[in-house]
Amino acid sequence: MPYGYNGRVLRVDLDGESISVEEPHEVLYSRYIGGGTLALFYLLKELKPNSDPLGPENLLVFAGSVIAGTPAAGLSRFSVAAKSPLTGAFGEAEAGGWWIPELKFAGFDAIVIKGKARRPVYLWIHDGEAEIRDASHLWGKETKEAQEEIRRELGDERIRVALIGPSGEKLVKVACILNELKHANGRAGLGAVMGSKNLKAIAVRGKKRMKVADAQAVKRLAKWLRDTYEEPYFSIGNLGTSRITTMLSEQGILPTRNFREGSFDAADAISGETMKKTILVRRGTCYGCFIRCKREVQVGEPYFVDPIYGGPEYETCAAFGSLCGCSDLKVISKANQICSAYGLDTISTGSLIAFAMECYENGILTKSDTDGLELRFGNTEAMLKALEMIANREGLGDVLAEGMCPAAEKFGKGAIDFAIHVKGQPAPFHEPRGKVGVGLGYSTSPTGADHMEFPHDTFWTSEAGIALLRPLGILEPVDVFDLGPKKVRLFIYLQQYWNLLNCLGICVFTAKPFGPHTFNSIVDYVKAVTGWETSLFDLLKVGERHTAMSRLFNVREGFTPKDDILPDRFFQPLEGGTLKGKKIDREEFLKALETYYEMVGWDPETGIPRKAKLDELDLDWLSV
Repeated sequence: MPYGYNGRVLRVDLDGESISVEEPHEVLYSRYIGGGTLALFYLLKELKPNSDPLGPENLLVFAGSVIAGTPAAGLSRFSVAAKSPLTGAFGEAEAGGWWIPELKFAGFDAIVIKGKARRPVYLWIHDGEAEIRDASHLWGKETKEAQEEIRRELGDERIRVALIGPSGEKLVKVACILNELKHANGRAGLGAVMGSKNLKAIAVRGKKRMKVADAQAVKRLAKWLRDTYEEPYFSIGNLGTSRITTMLSEQGILPTRNFREGSFDAADAISGETMKKTILVRRGTCYGCFIRCKREVQVGEPYFVDPIYGGPEYETCAAFGSLCGCSDLKVISKANQICSAYGLDTISTGSLIAFAMECYENGILTKSDTDGLELRFGNTEAMLKALEMIANREGLGDVLAEGMCPAAEKFGKGAIDFAIHVKGQPAPFHEPRGKVGVGLGYSTSPTGADHMEFPHDTFWTSEAGIALLRPLGILEPVDVFDLGPKKVRLFIYLQQYWNLLNCLGICVFTAKPFGPHTFNSIVDYVKAVTGWETSLFDLLKVGERHTAMSRLFNVREGFTPKDDILPDRFFQPLEGGTLKGKKIDREEFLKALETYYEMVGWDPETGIPRKAKLDELDLDWLSV
């Protein structure tokens, strides 16, 4: 019998409204573990190249891991994957919360969805059973109202619901998927994929608990994790992820006014400290987690922010704060609520508005294009109005809802110079001119610019930081601005580690360098749960498979090394802040990229993984 997982994958065909259950062999679980790597197995096996991302043929995969739903903190994350309508590449997004443990308790490890329902529907999964139910009465409703109605209809307030809002229904290409209204599978426009299938929500409830191979070891490791965590050091629970806002500004790496500058003079006003002192009412959390890093804020007139939608994380504070020149935390919280109610990725949506602001300030857009909005940096009311226009596909918002690259092409007049993206996905808010490995991460990420697929340079510049990496054979610190072979090697090893964390559904705040989980304790926990005689080498191969499989997905969709490039802005000097004048050297970057290809076993001319590398990764079933 399997330990830690169910050995059951739910297959849903919305065209015929049919449901079946697949029982994969244990080898599938041990080879792919879960998350994005497991999702890639199904996408590469079953999705034809050049399929329409918003067509019924696209697959939408929800995937947990073999340890999700077990007692330790930080194991509540899961992946949603499909071909992205935003980029046309591999689309993947992770979220925490309570949804994936509940799916495991309901008897399933993953869901593979294809087709398009004839009418709006939602899935109801409970205690080993699943059914497709009518959602016509939910279509058009904001997420809070839809979630409440589903729970009322099914008669259980503890049902966990993953759902889209009106923006996903309208196929806004930066739409996201939410659970508990505040945990978002945010990137890559996967909410639009769900909307294209007329799938409003997936509701789950289960009474089963996961059996583990060694219950005493699991209990001991879970207790060790709690006892070892040192809250004062990172203050993630106390101040949330936006605890870093002021620090990044002081270091010159807080993206400001569409990445023109690296410091924001009002950084303190939008920080985690200010949030705690002013509008924070509760600290939310995920299943089994004691850190409680989620923010829940409340604001009165004139914005009326409901704490049920949580509160802004760092990325949201930067997106609608420094990036757009806004210094009002209450406005940022309102923007966060609008995104959650309509189902929008805060990172991409804030970036779209900052892009439009720079276009406006440079005369590319005028009031006739913006429906009269004075869309300048710092104009908070115009920012909120532009956000609502994107959410509803109204006026300028309808153009921006198609994504940054299509909007830049439509605007013309050099607008593409202000589009800060990789592969069509807007960059998150970590400045690669101050952390050059981040630039390598943005460029090689299969989903486009994404900060959650690799670690950042600043952790590995000291002896204390590098001591954490001895199990990988990394013995010496590497300078934050270094782009040589040592940085590339460090980046690759840690990229595989980050991939593994995503596949296992482990929150980075419970793993090194943030939390107590070490490389070896992760191995011990997987052993204790599954009973597998696994190793660090074995598990890191899962992360490496993710790198190769996602690359092959993109290759067959027409992506080449020309798409692994940063926007020109990052090769230009920062205009302000502590690092004013700093830029990435283009030749150094291109050399580092070539070194990366060689080290991971890709042809440097084509970027295609070599057959020998695929064979070595036990991926011989994939063609080059």
